[in-house]
Amino acid sequence: MKSSILTDHTLIIDELETRIKFHNLNFILGFLPQGSYLVGGYIRDIILGRETEKVDFDIVVPFNAIEIGQKIADNIGSKFIILDEKREVVRIILNHIYIDIANQDSSTIEGDLCSRDFSINSIAFLFDKKSLFDPLNGLKDLEISLLRTHSENNLLNDPLRILRCFRFVSELNFKIDLNLINFIKKNKGKLYLVAKERINNEIQKIVHGANALDSVLLIKKLNIFGNDKLSEDSFFLDLEKINYSELNQEEKEKFLPSFFIAQILDVVSLEKLKFNKAEIVKTKLLRKWHFFLENKNTADFDESDRFKLHKELEMFLPSFIFYLPQNLRLDWLNRWRDKEDKLFHPSNLINGDVIKKNLKIEDGPILGDLLQYLSKELAYKRLNNFDEAIYKATQWIEQNAPKCD
Repeated sequence: MKSSILTDHTLIIDELETRIKFHNLNFILGFLPQGSYLVGGYIRDIILGRETEKVDFDIVVPFNAIEIGQKIADNIGSKFIILDEKREVVRIILNHIYIDIANQDSSTIEGDLCSRDFSINSIAFLFDKKSLFDPLNGLKDLEISLLRTHSENNLLNDPLRILRCFRFVSELNFKIDLNLINFIKKNKGKLYLVAKERINNEIQKIVHGANALDSVLLIKKLNIFGNDKLSEDSFFLDLEKINYSELNQEEKEKFLPSFFIAQILDVVSLEKLKFNKAEIVKTKLLRKWHFFLENKNTADFDESDRFKLHKELEMFLPSFIFYLPQNLRLDWLNRWRDKEDKLFHPSNLINGDVIKKNLKIEDGPILGDLLQYLSKELAYKRLNNFDEAIYKATQWIEQNAPKCD
């Protein structure tokens, strides 16, 4: 859609009005005073022909944003949140649609648009005139897929916008203007002025984008998070030399984000940025087994090493594949894809409740060790059926359970 729509404002306006009706947003127009306008990602995504699950509808009004937002929310019975009482910024949430309403900061619309983050987000649709207003040539930048800012101060006002550049590389496949790159190099340290949760959220969007690899490569090249170990620590790989085609599309979507996060942030940084415990544990395990492989060839693993590796990495083994020797990757992937391969899927191989009932054994360390033993026996195909499991379990208990005098 982009190539044809950019040359004709009428096409953009027609599509805007069609989409506004489609999202049932035309009902709010009667609540808006003269001089109100639509701006930001909603317009940008329509021009790019981009569909998103979550719809962001950003409106700027000349005055009384809180009062207007409250009236709209009351009229439709939706959730109403005041995001910034002083600046009068509110949010109305209607299912998957987020309507943000803010007061115009500057005395002119152009002044307001010049203070926005990037030119591609500074295109306004004036409700009164049913016309587009594009003082920063955002349409041209959309046409050439270029990310550019009108003023560096726009980014310094909210340094998260530095990281947002990489999100647009990942999600939209945009290039970053050279002047903006130089600015990022000088000011990346200011990211740490931003709330950790916001940084975390932006990173998640980056690693889940369609062009996440390009974005992560740029983040590493510019050393955005100031991690000196990225070039010294063997855990941080040369991402340009990896053959990602070994993973199918579903595996890429599910497992590459964790792999990329571990490639741009060490464990200490993950903890500082308040990543969830599961992500931190995952990275610790990836590191643990990478360094294990550094010191020991997989051919020299004993049964316990190999079983433990697959037990700890089972749920996200494709995130670990790239640390393996090239000649092993496809074989390991294919075995992991086979859900019947007991070595590659050792979790929950034996039902603890069934063992307890048949052997009259209680919860405790002995039961845990027994289940571990039986799971390993099954993984290495030394168990064929339930009766064998009970027999071996009985033998193991006789040999390992504490003896009473």
